[in-house]
Amino acid sequence: MWEKLRVIFAIPELRQKIVLTLLLLAVYRVGYMIGLPMVNKNLGNSSDRQFDQFFEKVSLFSATDLRDVTIFGLGIMPYISASIVFQLLGSVWKPIEQLRKEGQTGMRKINEYTRYLTVFLCILQSWIYLRAVIMPPEMNLIDPQFYAEGTQTLHFGWQLVAVAIMTCGTVFLMWLGEQIDEYGIGNGISLLIMAGILAQMPKALLDLRDNMTTELSGSSGEIGPDTLIVLAALFVSVVFGVVFITLGQRRIPTQSAKHVRGRRVYGGTKQFLPLRINQAGVMPIIFASSLLMLPGLLFQVLSSYVPDTSLGMFFTALSNIFNGNGSLSYLIMYVLLIFFFCYFWTSITFNPKEMSENLKDYGTFIPGYRPGKRTADYLEKVMVRITYVGAAFLAVVAIVPILVNQQLGVSFAVANFYGGTGLLIAVSVAFDLIQKIDNHLLMRNYRGLLES
Repeated sequence: MWEKLRVIFAIPELRQKIVLTLLLLAVYRVGYMIGLPMVNKNLGNSSDRQFDQFFEKVSLFSATDLRDVTIFGLGIMPYISASIVFQLLGSVWKPIEQLRKEGQTGMRKINEYTRYLTVFLCILQSWIYLRAVIMPPEMNLIDPQFYAEGTQTLHFGWQLVAVAIMTCGTVFLMWLGEQIDEYGIGNGISLLIMAGILAQMPKALLDLRDNMTTELSGSSGEIGPDTLIVLAALFVSVVFGVVFITLGQRRIPTQSAKHVRGRRVYGGTKQFLPLRINQAGVMPIIFASSLLMLPGLLFQVLSSYVPDTSLGMFFTALSNIFNGNGSLSYLIMYVLLIFFFCYFWTSITFNPKEMSENLKDYGTFIPGYRPGKRTADYLEKVMVRITYVGAAFLAVVAIVPILVNQQLGVSFAVANFYGGTGLLIAVSVAFDLIQKIDNHLLMRNYRGLLES
């Protein structure tokens, strides 16, 4: 292993890419610690467990923590949201679909539109975040010297400055990601998200250490050696399952048609068409968890307006159903939404008709199926079956943190590393990074990192 690492840093071009990537990630972490000038402290841990879980879940895929009121307070989430919007529009709106078919030129135009939408979302989200989370008097976050004269409210001019700072922070993160894509190694945006996830690990380990005891785990909430053994075994099992499903493929055999030119015969080779088992990636978990969080927060706010009435009790009961406390009703809704969004996202990103036409254009066919509609129907049938397996896997990985949090008494910050969005993103990005490094090594006739 040390020999392979030595070879990696012995290649000048690869060493330069890795060092530049690490420097840009360091810049991101430095900016992560710079707070807004008009805010005198961070949000910290709220007394409301539901809001705390909301902030922790959002931080997993936004490369930031909303409780840390910094210049990168919004993280990279506005850019991801804009990318998802254009991904969806590419399947339902003809102009965007035509741009996607134009190759690199069309993708550059879509990326330009994505940046414009990112700026708009940044302005909108930063304004809402400022007015709803930072500025309320009960939060006591604003430095008094920035108050409007004669009031206890942030001056309107400083509100515009705060919005501009957070918007520029997200745009700067987007630029960092693009610089990593072009001059570094790996996917820039994904690396920023993974850096944000891994940065939470020391805090989670300290929290785990504070609750450890040398006695067997009991009802006191402390974590004993028996629970640590269970957590270690569970972590290894979950990581193994995530790696297995992430790399899992359904290989469909294909064969190219033979072409006779003069006295030579070309083509006729047998290959395979790889279909990923987890075609939807982490998007179903993100959509499902976000959709379940919003009703809980809404019902909680409504119950606070009518606290002592039957309607307030009804809203409180609904809020408890959606607050992610591990109840059976919540888990069932969570699993069903994951299955729904798995098929929904797969239907958007996987087009069997287009794939069938591409196979036909390249003179390739699936043995036993005629090119065209029959091939498209077969690909769709196969994808429906393997998507069911991928959705079941995502459902298991998504509920593992909830069960670890509820059954083993582990804090939610620690339980997040046992499944869900964070683990899937970390494993996927790590494999993508290793694959890119392997490509550089193989180009120079070295063995890859995963080769023995």
